[in-house]
Amino acid sequence: MWTPEDIRKTIAAHKILVFGKGTKDQPMCGFTMRAIEILRHCDADFEVVNIFEDPGIKEALVQVSGWPTTPQIFIGGEFIGGSDIALEMYQKGELQAKIRELDPA
Repeated sequence: MWTPEDIRKTIAAHKILVFGKGTKDQPMCGFTMRAIEILRHCDADFEVVNIFEDPGIKEALVQVSGWPTTPQIFIGGEFIGGSDIALEMYQKGELQAKIRELDPA
């Protein structure tokens, strides 16, 4: 069973992380698929945690982020939001800039 501490450790272990329904290769909802597609368009190196793997993931995730829905995107340990927010940031160029900040050239 996942705990909030497990969520925090998982977030800290990955520069870009999506908690969503399904996997990177097999998303199980349109919103998770959109989040993955947006990050792929940014050529981002990211991981996806399938919230269906363990019934405790979603509850612990909500305790950490305060956000009730998925997907949830974290960049550099910071909660960004879901796919709608990521799409808006992508369209403004903000998401690409935030990703570039992780590995400045």
